[in-house]
Amino acid sequence: MKRTLVALAMVLGLLWPGAAHSATRADGRVMLIGVPGLRWSDLSPTGTPNLWRLAGLSAVGSLSVRAVGRVTCPYDGWLTVSAGVRSAVGYGCGLPPLPESGEAGAVIPGYEYLHQVAGQRNAGALGEAVRAAGECTLAIGPGAALALADRSGAVDVYAPSPAQIRADVLTRCRVMAVDVDDLIRPYVIGERLSPDEDRLTAQQRAAALRLADAKAGAVLTVLPKDVSVLLAGLSDHGGNPHLRVAMMRDGDVSGRFLGAASTHRDDTTILPDITATMLSLTGIAAPPGVIGIPWQASERRTGGTEAASVELERADVAGETIRNVGGIFFTAVAVLQVAFYLTAFLLLRRRRGLTGVRVAAVALASVPVSTYLVNLTPWHHAGSPVLALVGGIAGCALLLTTAALAGPWRRAPLGPLAVVAGVTAAVLAGDLLTGTTLQLNSVMGYSAVVGARYYGLGNIPFALFATSVLLLAATIAHRLTRGNRAAAPAVSSVSPVSPVSPGGGQPGGPSGSAAGDVAADRTSPGGRVSLVAAAVVAVLGGFAMILGGWPGVGSDFGGVIAFVPGIAVTALLIAGRRVSIVKLGAFCVAGGVIVMSIAYLDYLRPPGSQTHLGRFVGQVFTGEAMEVIGRKFGAMLGTLLSPNLMPVVIAAVAFLVYALLRPEQATAGVLPAAFAHSPALRAGLIGTLVSGVVGMLVNDSGAAVLSMALALAVPLTLSAGIKALDEGASRYDGPGQEPASNSLVSRSS
Repeated sequence: MKRTLVALAMVLGLLWPGAAHSATRADGRVMLIGVPGLRWSDLSPTGTPNLWRLAGLSAVGSLSVRAVGRVTCPYDGWLTVSAGVRSAVGYGCGLPPLPESGEAGAVIPGYEYLHQVAGQRNAGALGEAVRAAGECTLAIGPGAALALADRSGAVDVYAPSPAQIRADVLTRCRVMAVDVDDLIRPYVIGERLSPDEDRLTAQQRAAALRLADAKAGAVLTVLPKDVSVLLAGLSDHGGNPHLRVAMMRDGDVSGRFLGAASTHRDDTTILPDITATMLSLTGIAAPPGVIGIPWQASERRTGGTEAASVELERADVAGETIRNVGGIFFTAVAVLQVAFYLTAFLLLRRRRGLTGVRVAAVALASVPVSTYLVNLTPWHHAGSPVLALVGGIAGCALLLTTAALAGPWRRAPLGPLAVVAGVTAAVLAGDLLTGTTLQLNSVMGYSAVVGARYYGLGNIPFALFATSVLLLAATIAHRLTRGNRAAAPAVSSVSPVSPVSPGGGQPGGPSGSAAGDVAADRTSPGGRVSLVAAAVVAVLGGFAMILGGWPGVGSDFGGVIAFVPGIAVTALLIAGRRVSIVKLGAFCVAGGVIVMSIAYLDYLRPPGSQTHLGRFVGQVFTGEAMEVIGRKFGAMLGTLLSPNLMPVVIAAVAFLVYALLRPEQATAGVLPAAFAHSPALRAGLIGTLVSGVVGMLVNDSGAAVLSMALALAVPLTLSAGIKALDEGASRYDGPGQEPASNSLVSRSS
């Protein structure tokens, strides 16, 4: 059985992107030059000639220095290199400790604190691996000593600065590191780092850069030519995170971008990759706890050091802009959502301004996908990237709104909904299939500066993807079953019977829904049509779910768990079947089984090829999984107090509930009109709510998932209801027939 699973994992490995390993050298030597705080905007041919020359001989890229906190101090940066996994010292974050020198080497005082108090169990992994291979470590400066120390805190050869070590000593050890901290020292106040990023004048910053360049140049001058050189801007300085410099001089790699499979980017790497790269270049096996993947020179050419520097600097500008704008943007979204529901409530109850509310609803629903479409433009090249970004989002939303309301589909109640949902689903699906370049540096995506995710389907994009796919599938199901409903007008109203019940019986009889009555006899033409419509939902939703959870494509763990019950509930309701609480729980369990199966296949691949899905399975086996789950659960609970997310949830849910319980008082019966026109839409909305609630509970983004699902689904449903009401779709179907149901989930009479 195990061989079968391994073989399946190898076959499936051909279907998702895997890691491309750097060449392993049995006798290689490596020197890490750490320059904490170094950015690409710092480098120039005249200001930093030695570093500029090294860049010309190296593969170059951006380094995301995110460790544990929002800002990575030098201590955490060097400690992460030591551990091979994101690490943090805790309250003592600042500069690395000064080692106590011995006859040749040195020992870091109080090193046991990292293991016993700070909980950094992997600290010393790099040094321990080198020692286990029978090799020695050479460290120059405090940070280098911290990176190369073994689990006892010792390094074999140590010097406080390059000026205090002879050139011949550099041939003694195969694993070496030097701490060039001149950019950090001006920010030290007492024993702490200043949070003020701009505390230095341009002249002071230039002077610090000259010192760092001279120190790095002194090391490069005496370093043997056969030594591979890694240069990394290992940490932040001040209060704002940035992308930092990454260079690798190793054979014929000059003129190429530098990336790693850990980020699935050919120009971006992460701190733990440095550990894996140093071990790979020396032929030393990486310990199991090291999660990084060796750096690799990509096939993409830079076009020269100047061009590469400009492109990498612009990548930092894009990420920094997204980080700065994100909070303001979500505040604006929350304000617009709340204002929309208040305005809609006041106007609809008086049957006034229906057209304006419909336009506003479609425009509001067009904003999320516009945050991705704007990345088709070079907004971060503009002189004012913030204005270009905001203007681009507004422009894309305006174009999509116009397209949704101006085409021939505008005459159908579900027409604009289908356009917005279809575009949203298509954009996110296309982005997943092409490397997620649109989600990267998007205000509703992620950025390498923040460093929470670098590829795949983020939590907010998942919410939008699942919602748009379910609404689009419901629209297709509506088209398939429309003729069936027209042929049976006596049962065309939406049932007051609950679609979600404790027992989960089959609807039927006078109180059953239209879909339920038609599907009651599955051998009838109407029943077959309903089953076909449900199958369309299952197939379309299943494809989207696999795309979102597939390692190296979407790589979304919690999204699969949440998507499965949403798909199942929508399909069953369209087929005319009721959903019990037991069934709902079973669907959630099924989602967990599916994602764990995918993760286990990923786990069977070589460690360097695994994504975080496979690594999670490894954490289950080592007992670390509960710690990860606890951390994510705590993050989820924290979102429940978010002033930018919860107002959207509260406003949308309050509007939805009141509009259904008191339809004539609240919205002139708009939502019942939508569900009377299309029971399939009702099923899609219920499935969306199920997926959003489950997604909120199983993702660390928590309320962000549910809030964005509601932000897309409710306005689109409202827009469909306004058009249906305008066409008189909510009128009684005939004598003795009940009007449209006032609730999504109502009690049986």
